[in-house]
Amino acid sequence: MSVLETPTLPTRERPSSIITDQKSVTAVVLAAMAETGNLRLREIMAALVQHLHAFAREVRLTEEEYDIGIDFLNRIGQATHDAHNEGILFSDAIGFSTLVCLLNNGDGGATETASALLGPFWRENSPHTENGGSIIRCGTEGPALIVTGRIIDPEGQPLEGVEVDVWQASPVGLYENQDATQADMNLRGKFTTDRQGCFHFRSIRPAGYPVPTDGPTGDLLRAQNRHPFRPAHLHFLAFKPGHKTLITQIFVDDDQHLDTDVVFGVTRHLVGDFQRHDDGSAIWYTLDHTFVMERGDSKLPKPPIK
Repeated sequence: MSVLETPTLPTRERPSSIITDQKSVTAVVLAAMAETGNLRLREIMAALVQHLHAFAREVRLTEEEYDIGIDFLNRIGQATHDAHNEGILFSDAIGFSTLVCLLNNGDGGATETASALLGPFWRENSPHTENGGSIIRCGTEGPALIVTGRIIDPEGQPLEGVEVDVWQASPVGLYENQDATQADMNLRGKFTTDRQGCFHFRSIRPAGYPVPTDGPTGDLLRAQNRHPFRPAHLHFLAFKPGHKTLITQIFVDDDQHLDTDVVFGVTRHLVGDFQRHDDGSAIWYTLDHTFVMERGDSKLPKPPIK
């Protein structure tokens, strides 16, 4: 049963909802919701109402400011479509996504099992690719990147048969669904770990990029005098039955925005060791990274875009 599915309750006499003054509003609302059959829904909504009402009292919210806030929420919905999820972007930009992620994964981000934001650009059906293959699916220029990954359990044992989904922005800072010049599923691929828990592939070095700023989240960033940039990174989603799905990002260690990520997604364990190589005729990079998967629920998130 989901948090919104409520069992049928017997009809009971409801307490009065007549308001006497502003101080009475919160208690009246909580009383009206007290018979919610789903206990988790009751807990969440009671806390939400109490904190939201306390917020309005603390800042002495004006009616004009209330209208602005409601309009902002409406615009988030209006800006969301198949190729863009403004709700996730806003949640990211206020650090809420990262907070929820760290509360639920990797000992609050303090261990090698640390997870990171799913982000608004994951697509569920990226093409299966053989180990050693390339995720460059059109003429995308940039320094070559060779990635070697290894997935182990908390005891250090390799995990075979893990499905590893990879996606990244191009060297101009755009995901393929944002850029008409890129082929569909460019810089996306799905790999399977071998008996040593390893996977590897060829790509190009990603670039940092600005998050979309043409919607309400962009308006908020400008009002707060914040830049919109994310440091360069690769996304990874690792899935294996019997293990907690690992969603993470590995950041380029010399990116100028590493310390000021607009969506607060960088933790110490997520900064990669990108090695630069130069043989006089070409420059390329390598990344070798070990991921840890915990035992737990093996479920996939809902894709934010198609």
